[in-house]
Amino acid sequence: MAVKGRGNQRKRTAATRDQPAEKTEQVVGAGKIDVPSDAEDDSQSDNTEEGDFDTMLQEMADDQGFDSDGGDEFVDDDEEDVAQDNEVDSIHSSDVDGDSSDEDSVDADSEDADSDDESDDESGGVLERTASITTNDQDTAVDSGDDHDSSVLDGEAMDKLTIRDFGKDLESWKEYRKTLPQIDPGYASDSSTEEPSNTIGDVPIEWYADYPHIGYDIDGKRVMRPATGDELDKFLANMDDPDVFRTARDEVNQQDVKLSEEEIDIIRRIQGGGIPDADFNPYEDTVEWFTSQTMQMPLNAAPPSKMSFLPSKWEHKRVMKIVRAIRQGRITRTAPKDNEPKYFDLWANAGQGEDTGRARRQRLTAPRMALPTHAESYHPPAEYLPTDAEREEWLATDPDDRKRNFLPQDFSSLRTVPGYDRFMQERFQRCLDLYLAPRVLKKTSHLNAEELTPKLPDPRDLRPFPAAEALVYEGHTGCVRTISVDPTGLWLLSGSNDGTVRLWEIVTGRCAQIWNFKEIVHKVEWCPSLDMCVFAVAVASRVVVIIPADLCDSQKRLVSEELVRAGFGSTANDEDEDDDALPVSWDTPTSAEQASGVQVSIAMRATVMAVTWHRRGDYMATLTKEEGGGSVLVHQLSKHKSQRPFRKLKGSVQGVKFHPTKPWFLITTQRNVRIYNLVQQELVKTLQPGVKWISSVDVHPQGDNIIVGSYDKKLSWFDLDLSVKPYRSIRYHKQAIRQVQFSRKFPLFATASDDGSIQIYHGKVYDDLNQNPLIVPLKILRGHEIRSNLGVLDCLFHPIQPWLLSSGADGTIRLWT
Repeated sequence: MAVKGRGNQRKRTAATRDQPAEKTEQVVGAGKIDVPSDAEDDSQSDNTEEGDFDTMLQEMADDQGFDSDGGDEFVDDDEEDVAQDNEVDSIHSSDVDGDSSDEDSVDADSEDADSDDESDDESGGVLERTASITTNDQDTAVDSGDDHDSSVLDGEAMDKLTIRDFGKDLESWKEYRKTLPQIDPGYASDSSTEEPSNTIGDVPIEWYADYPHIGYDIDGKRVMRPATGDELDKFLANMDDPDVFRTARDEVNQQDVKLSEEEIDIIRRIQGGGIPDADFNPYEDTVEWFTSQTMQMPLNAAPPSKMSFLPSKWEHKRVMKIVRAIRQGRITRTAPKDNEPKYFDLWANAGQGEDTGRARRQRLTAPRMALPTHAESYHPPAEYLPTDAEREEWLATDPDDRKRNFLPQDFSSLRTVPGYDRFMQERFQRCLDLYLAPRVLKKTSHLNAEELTPKLPDPRDLRPFPAAEALVYEGHTGCVRTISVDPTGLWLLSGSNDGTVRLWEIVTGRCAQIWNFKEIVHKVEWCPSLDMCVFAVAVASRVVVIIPADLCDSQKRLVSEELVRAGFGSTANDEDEDDDALPVSWDTPTSAEQASGVQVSIAMRATVMAVTWHRRGDYMATLTKEEGGGSVLVHQLSKHKSQRPFRKLKGSVQGVKFHPTKPWFLITTQRNVRIYNLVQQELVKTLQPGVKWISSVDVHPQGDNIIVGSYDKKLSWFDLDLSVKPYRSIRYHKQAIRQVQFSRKFPLFATASDDGSIQIYHGKVYDDLNQNPLIVPLKILRGHEIRSNLGVLDCLFHPIQPWLLSSGADGTIRLWT
């Protein structure tokens, strides 16, 4: 539709909008159309501006298919008649929207049509196109006002009718729409806003496995589970269904859905790593959604708020605050002028010692040039003159890499010395150094060495400790590898490379008894229990248990013999199936060995390197040269039973030791110390001393501190409550440390080294966990001779007195008191 005879678009005035709502009827062809009043029209188009209303109707008519060139025109000759203009606008809106009240209908009464035509002619509006539509027999006649013939549409043509074919008869168009079939929004529908039949959302369908329903619809009613056949029925159905490969299972609705060609194409694109949408162009041109041009009108036409016309209360308070400050003189209009003269004497008060308020920069003297040497003399000594090779090397060297920027030359007299050709360049470089190089005043602090050393207590205040050699035990012909003192402190055992074990009286140095095993003795160890008198000797590949009958009283001898001999009648070895796999055998000694006090002999497959007793005296652990977990064995003396606590061990084992207070077992490897709990059968912690080769380990009598000696001359002190790293590392020895030992009664510990010295330390451990142990070096004992790069091999504190016993490669044992 088009509007003719209209010079400019009229705006609807406020007076027109305020008129009471009226309904007028306009004749269109043979029917009547109800035209809404101005108020209804305003309510339907609130967002439409008044000046663009007619233009909007024209655009909507063009979108609906009304041809503006076909003669469908509304002619309005009276531009001042506002009411007539409203009627025409109402006709436009009802033509486009198709809205009319239920009371309006198409009337074929010719009288009404004539009256409508007359009223239309009076108002000046002429409808050039009339249309009559008959829908009773499904035949439609269209009269377009032009030279179009009427045609009868039936069959498929009825399904292709549009609103253009009905002209202005909107009621017929609405009746025709009702006869069309309804759209079924099923699975094949392209609508993406339809609600699913099963509205359980992200709830897993497995949760409804035990229920007769599979979810709920949008009304909250249960969606019952469809009947499903067995696997055979599914197989037969799939064989008869040609579209079985185009079917997908909808688990939410429990039904099979046939995929369309578009969906199969989308699946193939997704599997191929492409874009699902076939019409999507990933390389389309960039759309400039935003522009840098400023809009000439606001985003909305809302009137300004009332607050924009009222003065601000807070601005008033701020202004009054400034006014009060001006009245009180705190704010002046002009700042006072500075009366300080432009030029003044900088050193006016220099002699008076007054502070002028300026930080006086301290003058830094320029560094002096180095004094000339003999090489810069005009007649230097001959050794300073370069040779031809040195001259060529100096010339070939880069000027920045030369040690000197000149070559020494020899002149017969000072008169023959020419001018220095690089004098100006060097003076210039000197000036650059003085000008560009920053100079800072260095403050040196003078410290004494005594202030840097820690303040330690005087060793005289830490007595008693071993300080002098008191007695030498001689008799061994080979180096003495091991020594051990009985719990009473009266007797001393020593083992040597000459194959003998000697029993010494500590106080007098008398040798009480000798056992000759004719093989190297690696270790001797007294049982720590005071109720027994027994010791073990590691000789070659066996461990011999001996009871010295002449030294102990009858009570201790009886208890010791009952403990050792009780194992011969025990059937523990027969009941234990694992003993057959252990390379251990408990042998009865010969009559000659029994006469010397030997009670039992434990034979093993490899050389025994170490023996250690448990504090109760019934268990002892041995270490052999065998690789793997079989190198560490635990033996029970009362049952003659041996156990292998470890199937596998990492690293080369260097030593074993029982914890003095807890059920812990220490395994010393080449690089670390592992602590195991024998009751819980688990690893407690691993100590990492950070050394290359551990030689010996000892535990403090209280059990919370451990010292570790190494062949790389380092001693490490560990606090088990603190960390697995050393608390303190000491390196005072010049050669490898062979043995470390704690005193069981005094706060002392000692280290023995291959340099022939023994170092005594004070090691105080406090009960307060917040206080660190006190470690103080006390004394260095020297007396052993070095043989074959071996010095002191073993050291041991007396169990009662503050004495120290040591054995060395020179074959002697020394007592230090």
